[in-house]
Amino acid sequence: MQNLPAHKMDSRNKKSPSTLPLPPPLSPDFITRFHQKGLKMTGSNIRLCCIPNVTNTSWDRLFDEGYRADISILTDDGGVIYAHASILGVASPVFKAMLKRKKGRGQKRTISIRGAPAEAVRVFVRFLYSSCYADEKMKEFALALLVLSHAYAVPQLKRLCECWLEHRLMTTENVIDIFQLALLCDAPRLSLICHRFILANLKAVCASEAWKDMRDSHPVLEREILESVIHEDAKQKEKMRKMNENKVYIQLYEAMEALVHICRDGCRTIGPHDKVLRDDQAPCQYAACKGLEALIRHFAGCKLRGPGGCIHCKRMWQILELHSRLCAHSDDCRVPLCRNFRQKRRKQSKKEDIRWRILVKKIVRSKSITGGPYFSLESA
Repeated sequence: MQNLPAHKMDSRNKKSPSTLPLPPPLSPDFITRFHQKGLKMTGSNIRLCCIPNVTNTSWDRLFDEGYRADISILTDDGGVIYAHASILGVASPVFKAMLKRKKGRGQKRTISIRGAPAEAVRVFVRFLYSSCYADEKMKEFALALLVLSHAYAVPQLKRLCECWLEHRLMTTENVIDIFQLALLCDAPRLSLICHRFILANLKAVCASEAWKDMRDSHPVLEREILESVIHEDAKQKEKMRKMNENKVYIQLYEAMEALVHICRDGCRTIGPHDKVLRDDQAPCQYAACKGLEALIRHFAGCKLRGPGGCIHCKRMWQILELHSRLCAHSDDCRVPLCRNFRQKRRKQSKKEDIRWRILVKKIVRSKSITGGPYFSLESA
């Protein structure tokens, strides 16, 4: 038998990847169980993304026992927290830069963390080890942890603090403190949530001790908040005014549709002379028809219907003129006086014509119709 090189023997024994059978698809129950256990699936690969409890326990023990700790953290109460420089440097770029400057041989390095409760500092350093915290500690030191996570650039803890403050811990008594720290710690979402909370509960917030302290220490911020309250109130009033105005324009649009509907198809007991109205016809779909029908009947029988006479007739004249400005087919329009108003428009003053144009533009915008004629016989 002819001897073959080893690499050729291996190539004979190996099958081509294309000839390997495809694995069977995973069952939905299998996938659900893996997601519940903290697994993530990418294509056909399964990657474990959770940290086992044993690992967290090991990190906690390393922090609690201070095994081979090479750095001391000094707190306000004179206590010392022993830590590992390598872990602090990996978890926080600020610690990394501080440790580089303090690098030396044969001497114990120290870092002072002042201005925060000693227990809050301990919770903060523990988080750098295991990314874990106790709910009771977060409830007690959320504000201090927000400041520490911002000062030492630990974004994961900062997001957790913001979430706790936003959803669980914000009250009328502490919202001012949270708001000030959110501004200082560059937390725009949290500051926006606080501002909205203050506006919604202004009376109770103004009676809190935190507001009184802010008035003494930061009067400029108090003035800005009060100015924002006035601005928000004016903004809400303007919003309501525009909404009411928009309703009027929508009603005018519906009146134009109903007018064409009455003059072209007829509605209930009123319609064009060449239409036979039946008692059993379907209910009208135009809400404005009922009021407009009564207005047309009054207009047809009123003796003072000339311009400047009866107030109801004056309204009808305005509706007819508005229709003529919206109608795109005045030559064959069934609405009375549509062509006459179009011809009369040439004799109107420029000021009056501009006023009508502005009204038409606002009606168009209220219905969000763009391009092409706004109103025609076909649109009804």
